[in-house]
Amino acid sequence: MNWYLQDSQDSDVVVSTRIRFARNINGFKFNLTKKEEIEALENKVQENLKNIGYGLKFFKLKDMDDITKMSLVEKNLISPDFILKSNDTGSILINDEENICIMIGEEDHLRIQVFSQGLELESTLNLAIELDQKIEENLGYCVSKKYGYLTACPSNVGTGMRASVMVHLPALAKTKNTRKILDAINNFGMNIRGIYGENTEMAGDMYQISNKQTLGITEKEIVNNLKIIVEKIVEQERKARKLLTKDELALEDLIYRSYGLFSNCRRISYDESRELLSDIKLGTDLGILKELTDLKVKQLYLYTKPANLQKRIGQQYDAIERDIKRAEVIKEIINEK
Repeated sequence: MNWYLQDSQDSDVVVSTRIRFARNINGFKFNLTKKEEIEALENKVQENLKNIGYGLKFFKLKDMDDITKMSLVEKNLISPDFILKSNDTGSILINDEENICIMIGEEDHLRIQVFSQGLELESTLNLAIELDQKIEENLGYCVSKKYGYLTACPSNVGTGMRASVMVHLPALAKTKNTRKILDAINNFGMNIRGIYGENTEMAGDMYQISNKQTLGITEKEIVNNLKIIVEKIVEQERKARKLLTKDELALEDLIYRSYGLFSNCRRISYDESRELLSDIKLGTDLGILKELTDLKVKQLYLYTKPANLQKRIGQQYDAIERDIKRAEVIKEIINEK
């Protein structure tokens, strides 16, 4: 089963964990723009792919259809900017479980990413470091004794690492405490972004939290600092959920109204389904909504997204038809035995 459909520690609040390394290969200039330069980089990566291992397979973006590319964005495996900037020249390495995805030719030569469900910062970091060392052995990185790993953007110099977690904070939103918590996070040197990273909207009570500092700090220190912050967020969200359960009837009414609309609709937009799913996930996590399992909630989050909806059905639709098909798929997943 792919990582994004699995269950893990604190996954009622922490949806996922990602460790990302920005790396550049010796012998190639930074910010590659010419097709032949990027192809030379891809060739070097492919020549060493067997030695790197981890079941990674090579794919060029230009050989993928638009729905497949957008399905990877929706799973947070590649960035929207990567498609916009590198659609004709970019490529990826990815394994069957999709918990490892490496973007080739984005802002840096390599963006090495390792993913896991829930709050799994240490184990995800360990796998990312192991993979990173294997790639360095075979390809060689641009490194400075003074500054560490060299990157296209100065903000990534040093460790070149971004550790991030996706959190679901519906109770803090309903008790009007979200802004206070997010302001505190920002003051502790963390970035707060939307579900698809920088310059994307925050919707469905989902937030991506990551480190700002990469220079003058170790990978383990970054992870430890982020874990402390995330554990505090988890604690505050759970306290807010306890507050909501004091008026049990009102909370049940809210959750079942959302579930009733979600499960009985004849057509529904992605934006509306995302907002309703926030209440449904909350109800399932609290044990109030017993009609769904955690796995079904994860499937609903995945297959209501436009591209993954069409991947599941195996056919392309316009926006109005997608809204009708989304309602059908919702019923299918809910009724699956």
